[in-house]
Amino acid sequence: MLVPGIQHSCSIFLILLSKLFASLQVLDTKDLQVFKVTVNGQDAKFVFGEKHSFKGTPLEITLPYELRRGQEAIVEISFESSPKSSALQWFSPEQTSGKKHPFLFSQCQATHCRAILPCQDTPAVKLTYYAEISVPKELVALMSANRDGEIPDPEDSSRKIYRFSQNVPIPCYLIALVVGALESRKIGPRTLVWAEKELVDKSAYEFAEAEAMLKTAEDLAGPYIWGQYDLLVLPPSFPYGGMENPCLTFVTPTLLAGDRSLSNVIAHEISHSWTGNLVTNKTWEHFWLNEGHTVYLERRIGGRLFGEQFRHFQALGGWRDLQNTINTLGDKNPVTNLIPNLNEVDPDVAYSSVPYEKGFALLFYLEQLLGGPDVFIGFLKAYIQQFAYKSIVTEDWKKFLYSYFKDKVDVLDKVDWNLWFHAPGMPPVKPTDLGSFSSADLKEMSSHQLIEFLALLLLEAPLPVSHVQRMQQVYDFNAINNSEIRFRWLRLCIKSKWEEAIPLALKMATDQGRMKFTRPLFRDLYSFDKCRDLAVKTFLEHRASMHPVTSMLVGKDLKQDQ
Repeated sequence: MLVPGIQHSCSIFLILLSKLFASLQVLDTKDLQVFKVTVNGQDAKFVFGEKHSFKGTPLEITLPYELRRGQEAIVEISFESSPKSSALQWFSPEQTSGKKHPFLFSQCQATHCRAILPCQDTPAVKLTYYAEISVPKELVALMSANRDGEIPDPEDSSRKIYRFSQNVPIPCYLIALVVGALESRKIGPRTLVWAEKELVDKSAYEFAEAEAMLKTAEDLAGPYIWGQYDLLVLPPSFPYGGMENPCLTFVTPTLLAGDRSLSNVIAHEISHSWTGNLVTNKTWEHFWLNEGHTVYLERRIGGRLFGEQFRHFQALGGWRDLQNTINTLGDKNPVTNLIPNLNEVDPDVAYSSVPYEKGFALLFYLEQLLGGPDVFIGFLKAYIQQFAYKSIVTEDWKKFLYSYFKDKVDVLDKVDWNLWFHAPGMPPVKPTDLGSFSSADLKEMSSHQLIEFLALLLLEAPLPVSHVQRMQQVYDFNAINNSEIRFRWLRLCIKSKWEEAIPLALKMATDQGRMKFTRPLFRDLYSFDKCRDLAVKTFLEHRASMHPVTSMLVGKDLKQDQ
């Protein structure tokens, strides 16, 4: 049985690079107990600093002797994580598909690795890691690293130890762990799909295009340097569409549409292998460097595989999503800046589609200004080569852009960089192709067209109840399993105050925990006076089974802050 709060021993290999001498090392922690610290085998004194509301508590380690610049030291910390760690979600057997074994998964982005282990929890610092995980024999452990074999646990014959090594330097937010009754299916020469056995075959079918996407990404962005590329389908409470943990992408089961129509999320997570994981934002203010470039690369992959028209259609849908986000947050809200000020702001609270879609809009605009997709992909590949293994800020990106396009400085100087980076609301320019493209250009009604059709309706004033009732009669949207279509349809129904949709919306908001779906559905239900109390009641009933970040943010939305 997995027991939260068990004691862990962690060896952290540090090279201290202070200007003269180092006698103090400060690490980030959150809700950790620390029992003992040694430095090169000698006991070291340690104290916790002042606790911060969301950053946790600094762990200050006094080294037993001074280290000169460049001198190496091995710091070993014996510590215990909290059962309420914001980085971990523990499931009882009853909460899993198989109902027999417990389940654990981690989610460290943006600043939650400190709730698993003491670390320098900033994307400015990159590290390699080796780990050994002891679990009951009937369970499997996986990490964001290459699997390095398994051995019997010498201290307990009922357990086994899984070994992992990640030899490419990564920021702490990409450390990931999952333990559960998992099975795998091979879907490509470097790809396994992992899931509970009830979902593994369905998942293997859904994500069969992974290798084609990987090859296309390599052609666009350069060699894939991480070795294995596996996919893990998590329980429904996973709060994101996907998480680009190296070697092991985590994805939500809401992608299992049955027709591969939501596989663009896989293209997105694959793209992070270059933009985000290899070249990383130095601070969370510059998150658009991770996500804007990843959306751009994701859509270039889609364009190669399914046609350029498909890429533009997705770009149009992204623009609509950005409009919805700006409408929700407010067009004067500073968090809608492409580079927001996050001083004393929790990155989880600031999270939205803005860095994704506003960032993509800037890159799409530059693509059109600078000579088209073939020219701009040359820049993207060179940018990745230039900053591989590094963490950077927007100014680094901009300087390289000007250097790469040194023959087009006059064009770049016409871009209003201040408005793009530091003004709230919609981008100052709408890329022209987004204005000229129409869904009528596509001949047959696809899942993506339905998503776009419903997204456009959501931008308009609420429809009369009679209209949504008629749409249900004609199109039977309630029978569609595609989560993106179902989400937009239910939002449309609730905004139109169709009471019959309330239980369906509540069910979708609680059957899965992907925040993209759960938060807007709960917000819409809360705004509908006839079901406000029911929305709050339902949230409170399900709060304990939600991911900690989801619980915190939905609680804020529904004025139920703990």
